[in-house]
Amino acid sequence: MTATAVAPSAVKGVSYKTPIALGAFSVLAILLFVVFARDGVSTFSFAQTGTITLPAVGFPVRGTGLVVAVLAVLLAVAATALVRLRGAAPRWIVVVFALLLVVGFLVWATAGQRLPIIGLLTGSLALAAPLIFGALGGVVSERVGIVNIAIEGQLLAGAFVSAVLASVTQNLLVGLIGAVVAGTLVSFVLAALSIKYVVNQVIVGVVLNVLVLGLTTFLYQAVLIPSTDVLNSPPTFSNLAIPGLSLIPVIGAVLFDQSIVTYLMIVAVVVVWIGLTRTRWGLRLRAVGEHPQAADTVGINVSATRFWNVALAGAIVGLGGAYFTLGSVGSFSQNITSGAGYIALAAVIFGRWDPLRASAAGLLFGFASQVANILGIVGSPVPSDILLTLPYVVTIIAVAGLVGRVRGPAAAGRPYLKG
Repeated sequence: MTATAVAPSAVKGVSYKTPIALGAFSVLAILLFVVFARDGVSTFSFAQTGTITLPAVGFPVRGTGLVVAVLAVLLAVAATALVRLRGAAPRWIVVVFALLLVVGFLVWATAGQRLPIIGLLTGSLALAAPLIFGALGGVVSERVGIVNIAIEGQLLAGAFVSAVLASVTQNLLVGLIGAVVAGTLVSFVLAALSIKYVVNQVIVGVVLNVLVLGLTTFLYQAVLIPSTDVLNSPPTFSNLAIPGLSLIPVIGAVLFDQSIVTYLMIVAVVVVWIGLTRTRWGLRLRAVGEHPQAADTVGINVSATRFWNVALAGAIVGLGGAYFTLGSVGSFSQNITSGAGYIALAAVIFGRWDPLRASAAGLLFGFASQVANILGIVGSPVPSDILLTLPYVVTIIAVAGLVGRVRGPAAAGRPYLKG
């Protein structure tokens, strides 16, 4: 009896989503960088205050675009061949492909202009901070089994309360604590309705977002606007440079010359990742999110574990809300979050419910927002209206086209009724 080899392409379940996506973007690269090529030189500047300054790098726009388009086509072909032979394309191909397109687009969009790379990266990290806080809260909540659609409401509540308390007391620490409490209170409502009263978690999250938006809008118009000097003029965190490290070229200015909130974000990423993957707390949390019946059998209180971890998630997200008012703008405005909570939720999915990957996704979306800002300043040929949609387009592409097949926590969204 002779065994018959079966080609991976014939095996059920092999997906060509990645090669198709890469192929589509390769066509766009050809159209943009070759057919509609621009002349001139794009200069990437690395100017930095300190003892070491890297020289600027010039890229010929037409030549760079041609190289990027050719490499994009080759990577798309390679991805197709690897899917056919092995059943999947390596992740590094997608990463290299994305980096090539980003460089090619930046060179094309800034033809004849100077692009400040340090400003681009620093601004990306700043804009990503609330998204990363939101994504971390979403990961914690969903890994324990509660779908957290209310990230937007938690961010908004944290931003409002931190602005008011910091304005009244002129104390930034009080504002941060208020943001944590506000995010926690919103999560209490989510947890109570989802766990105790078994209300649909998605509906609860949407209702909470609408409720917090309506409440903060009313209070902003009725209370904050008439008393702006007293209730809506909080102090803001200034950047705190770490001696020595802040002088490292590029990396120093990006990572070691930031505000306290940004440093808290970096610490939160590390702590949540270690907690989820290396501690008993993380093991119990993940067990409840994957198989609550089994967790209950070994003596874990499923309802209590879910309740308090959803509260912890809300506290983390609340810190992200404080960034809008205490770390960036310096005052609260109507709907100041502008959908950041939904982008953070997309980062959770794009990051496959992993703290590090979700944080990287948050950085990607922050980078897209900063690219739109920078291109608007340097005079890009891309219309400003299209630039404003760039972060949301990147979000859709990332989740729909590049994330591939994903599976969230098995019990996420499913109420647990003991017995």
